[in-house]
Amino acid sequence: MILDENYTLSNGVEIPKLGLGTWMIDNAATVGAVKAAIELGYRHIDTAQAYQNEQGVGEGARASGVAREDIFVTTKLDAGAKSYEAAVAGVDASLEALSLEYIDLFIIHSPHPWTEFRGEKTYFEENRQVWKALEEAYQAGKVRAIGLSNFERGDIENILEVATVKPMVNQILAHISNTPFELIEYTQGEGILVEAYSPVAHGELLKNEHVKQIADKYGVSIPQLSIRYDLQLGLLPLPKTANPAHMKSNAELDFVISDEDMDYLKNVETIKDYGDASMMPVFGGKL
Repeated sequence: MILDENYTLSNGVEIPKLGLGTWMIDNAATVGAVKAAIELGYRHIDTAQAYQNEQGVGEGARASGVAREDIFVTTKLDAGAKSYEAAVAGVDASLEALSLEYIDLFIIHSPHPWTEFRGEKTYFEENRQVWKALEEAYQAGKVRAIGLSNFERGDIENILEVATVKPMVNQILAHISNTPFELIEYTQGEGILVEAYSPVAHGELLKNEHVKQIADKYGVSIPQLSIRYDLQLGLLPLPKTANPAHMKSNAELDFVISDEDMDYLKNVETIKDYGDASMMPVFGGKL
C-alpha cells in the first residue's frame, strides 16, 4: 500500500511517498482533516506559513494519538521572508505555531515574494541568506530536512553554489497536462526529490474527457490516475483534500499505468485556466 512506502532523502531521512496537502483548508477544519488522514494511514502532512493553518496541523497530529516520530510534517517559509533574520524568525514561528519540538521538512516557499513571482529581480543573494538560516536550523536539529519550492534551475544552481547542506526537495507544480520534464530531470539528477503539488490540477483535470477515458480503462478515478502518474515519474504527490472519503480513494493506487498510456498522458494538452486557483502566481495569475 502506498501509505506504507517511503522515499529516502539525500541525508538518509525517510519521507512517505504520499502526502496530504492542506492549502486553502482553514485552520479550524485542518484539525479534523489531519486527524482523519492520520487515522486512514497517512503519515505525511504538508502545510505552510502562508496557509495560516499550521496550528491546526499540529493540533490534528497530536489528536491522532500517533507517535510524533511516526508523522512527517512539512511547512514552508513565507515567500516574503527574504533575509537571514526573517528566515531565522520564520523557523521559530513555525515551531511555535505547530507546537512541535522539530519540523521534519522546512522549505523556502518561493524564490520570489508572491507579488514579484517570476519578476525581473532574481533574489539570488537574498535566497542565499535565507538558505544559510535554514542550514543553521538543520544543524541545530530544529528541522530534519530542508528544501525549496517553485525553484527553477537557475534558482537551484544559485543555492548549490554556496550550500554546505544540499537541498533535499524541490516542491513544484507537476501534473498531467503540465509536467516540467526538463526541470524534473535536472532536479532529480542533482539528487533532489521532486514533490508535486496540485496533482489533479486543482480539479481542472476532472473536466478532461481524454484523461477520463484512460482512468476508466484502469477502473480508477481521475485523481487516482493523476496521483499514480506523478508517482511513476518518481515524484511525491501532495493531493489536497479535507474529505476523508477522498483521502481514502487518493491512497488506493494498486495499479500501474502502462508505458504507452504514460507517454500519452505526458503529452496531454496544457491546461491554461485553473479556475479559482488562477489568481495564484504559480498558476500564471496574480494575487
